[in-house]
Amino acid sequence: MDEHKPVLVDAVLEALAVRPSGRYLDATFGRGGHSERILQKLDAHGVLIAIDRDPQAIAAGRARYASEPRLTLVHGAFAELAQLVRAARPQQALFDGILIDCGVSSPQLDTPTRGFSFRLEGPLDMRMDPGAGEPVSAWLARVSFEGLRDVIASLGEERYARRIAAAIVRERENAPLLRTTQLAALIERAVPVREPGKHAATRTFQALRMWVNDELGQLRSALAQSLQLLASGGRLAVISFHSLEDAVVRDFFRERSSIDPALARLPVVPAAAQPPLRLVGRKQRASAAEVAANPRARSALLRVAERIAVSAR
Repeated sequence: MDEHKPVLVDAVLEALAVRPSGRYLDATFGRGGHSERILQKLDAHGVLIAIDRDPQAIAAGRARYASEPRLTLVHGAFAELAQLVRAARPQQALFDGILIDCGVSSPQLDTPTRGFSFRLEGPLDMRMDPGAGEPVSAWLARVSFEGLRDVIASLGEERYARRIAAAIVRERENAPLLRTTQLAALIERAVPVREPGKHAATRTFQALRMWVNDELGQLRSALAQSLQLLASGGRLAVISFHSLEDAVVRDFFRERSSIDPALARLPVVPAAAQPPLRLVGRKQRASAAEVAANPRARSALLRVAERIAVSAR
């Protein structure tokens, strides 16, 4: 099993309030760190469905949990959450808890052939599912300067997006950009000022990965569909790793836990206008001890909400 340390595990278990006979959905299985701990709390009647768009993650999980009847592993993107669940277990009722972990797994980052890392030599791919969509190299070969600049600026929050995009467009006129270290070196030459402790290519690689995998669009779809899948009192826990992801989660939670301002001043708010969620606690970060043991937990942030009971709406 590939080494991967899941983040905020204890906080997630507390947030989901896992019951022994409960029904849970891990929308981002990764290498199974969160799923393993959920399974440890389930009895023989408990159910866990775990989804991942990375076929290597699903293959590793099936090898490890081949004899685990409580776990159903499903290959697919969590933008199709409801459809995947219903296809895998048509009889499945609503869930008592859903976890969405937006992080990239260590095996993805540390495997050169996946093309996620600017430090490791490999093909410029970055797809979560190598069998779907197009690799970053193909997109870089055809995208306009303006489109590339905008992606790097918006998804990477890179102040030198114009310089980097211009350098990429110039370079591809001479030779295709096919390798990770090739692109990383180009970005290093294009960026005039370095952030202390951060590689010049960090923000651009983040932006390209997010774009080719439609990570924010996937997250928005998964959040919306989670409302269809949560039982009354069920918990939704979401771990994000940077401000763009967290903004999507924060705004979704705020909107779905608030009464429409146009109706808020009515003496009696209609049941149909009541929000479907209530916020649970404050956002949580990894402790100093966890960050020391797992530096990739440094930017992790957990938000939790609970499905309001149907009878109360």
